[in-house]
Amino acid sequence: MGLYRLALAVEAEPAGKPELTTALLGAVVASYLLGAIPTSHWVAHGLKGIDLRTVGSGNLGATNLYRQLGWRYAIPVGIFDMMKGAIPVAVIGPWAGAGAIGSLLLGVVAVFGHVFSLFVGFKGGKGVATGGGIVLGFAPWAFLVALLVWIVTTRLSGYVSLGSILGALALPPALWFLHPSERSAVPYVLMLSALVIWFHRANIRRLMAGTENRFGTGRSTTGATT
Repeated sequence: MGLYRLALAVEAEPAGKPELTTALLGAVVASYLLGAIPTSHWVAHGLKGIDLRTVGSGNLGATNLYRQLGWRYAIPVGIFDMMKGAIPVAVIGPWAGAGAIGSLLLGVVAVFGHVFSLFVGFKGGKGVATGGGIVLGFAPWAFLVALLVWIVTTRLSGYVSLGSILGALALPPALWFLHPSERSAVPYVLMLSALVIWFHRANIRRLMAGTENRFGTGRSTTGATT
């Protein structure tokens, strides 16, 4: 049923739109600050003295971290970035009485925190892992479909950005077919998918021009994601 469904079992869904309360305002701030934690930057800079903004793609995501330091560091950072999206949906939203849709939107706030982090000059990643964490929090089967699309596409094409874009496109139909009880969230997941694709607009231009860097071909100067 997902972490979020379990959380809602102990709290009734408020009718209509949630009122703007101190708790909800605090939830928005907390979700943004959680999403804004620049995990990859702190790991690379704190452990190796590397500023990811000046190497590889310049992107503060797990892919660029992998290109510089390897899987040993990228995997736990990627997992933490996913949790930055899941926690607002499964924990912060229910605590604040935000309701199902309100909690999902708090996850979107965390994505914006990840992409525009105040801790690093409003720079960040592309929001893929954090956005995936949102879906994992309430629709785990849809998340697994998107993850499979990402893995297969990246493996066959060599483009992480293409895998991320197609994975985002796979989320809304996967949610519709695999989680009928969550269909009211489809418009918001469509918005999330559109945001992820928009954050990859530079990658799309490079893919169309044939200049996008392939994953696994050495350290990148362009094209990292997450």
